[in-house]
Amino acid sequence: MPAATWRLIVETEPGDGAWNMALDRAIQIVRSRNRVPPTLRIYRWRRSTVTIGRFQDAECLDWGACRRFGVEAVRRFTGGRGVLHDDEITYSLIASLADGVPRGVAASYRHFCVALVEAYRRMGVDAALAECSRASARSAACYLSRSEADLSVGALKLSGSAQTWLNGTVLQHGSFTLTRDIPREAAVFGLDSRAQEELAQTTATLQDCVGEIPSEAEICDAIVAGFREGLGVEFAAGASTAEEVTLAESFVDTVVVPECR
Repeated sequence: MPAATWRLIVETEPGDGAWNMALDRAIQIVRSRNRVPPTLRIYRWRRSTVTIGRFQDAECLDWGACRRFGVEAVRRFTGGRGVLHDDEITYSLIASLADGVPRGVAASYRHFCVALVEAYRRMGVDAALAECSRASARSAACYLSRSEADLSVGALKLSGSAQTWLNGTVLQHGSFTLTRDIPREAAVFGLDSRAQEELAQTTATLQDCVGEIPSEAEICDAIVAGFREGLGVEFAAGASTAEEVTLAESFVDTVVVPECR
């Protein structure tokens, strides 16, 4: 039986944070209507952007630091804690139960992590699904917690994932972090010196793992190959439909997080 064909969208230009989040949600909504194929979207960010989880309080951010570093703040439709998107390549994966995604958050995370581990392997990183959960009560920063959605390399957190479900369709977000500016990330989340040191000692980036960072094209190729092999699907290059773009435009402004003063 031939493998299913999913749509691949690789954005050629970095996008604004609000647009990235709005378009991912629009794709999920249209997929839930069965009007587009399951989709892997790969993109970058026009400027440093912090995304906070769907149910997270905006007061978790240090707004003075956001202004100082020129960091935009938007709200994800997926859950979890805050993430500073800076020197990274981000993916969104939108698929449904009908596409072979197992029901349930834990099972679907494990399902997709097979593909992510393969993507990292192709870049020379021996990643694995995190073995335990750990949360830091001191911080709203994603990288100071461990969950069943995380990948690690040795004892270091490599990446996290976040999901939201809609009518049997899942949207999963994750990123491949090239480098990390620890002082800036700590400032944006208002971390004290102890938490900043913890962030530095318990996380890893692609540069930490392989030294010379692969090119953007090489990383994209590894991501696509990882999902192709890990999920047993094929990909066909495509673009967002007019319906998806119109829908994203209708609520893009709603994901911008107003500054808490």
